[in-house]
Amino acid sequence: MNADIIGWISAAILVLTISRQVYSQWRSGSIAGVSKWLFIGQISASLGFTIYSYLVENWVFVFANFFILMTALAGEAVYLRNKRMAQREQAAPLNAQAVRRRA
Repeated sequence: MNADIIGWISAAILVLTISRQVYSQWRSGSIAGVSKWLFIGQISASLGFTIYSYLVENWVFVFANFFILMTALAGEAVYLRNKRMAQREQAAPLNAQAVRRRA
C-alpha cells in the first residue's frame, strides 16, 4: 500500500473526528468540559504544522493540517458563542430581579 494513502486516510479520520466534536459542541450550546485553551493551542499547533509541512513539501500534511486549522477556528468560534450564550442566561435572572425591584 502506498504510504500517501495511509496518510490521507489517517488525515481524513482525524479531520472528521475533530469536526464531529465541534458539531456536538455547537448542537449542545455548552462549554462544559472544554478548556478555553484547547482551540487556541490547536490553532497554534495546526498553523505551525501547516507551515512546516509546506516547507518540507509534504502535501498530505499540508492539507490535513490546514483542514484541522479550519476546524480549530470553527471550534473556537463555537466555544465563544456558547460562552456568550451561557453568560446571557446567567444575567437574565439578575436583570429580571432588577426590573421587579424598580416596579
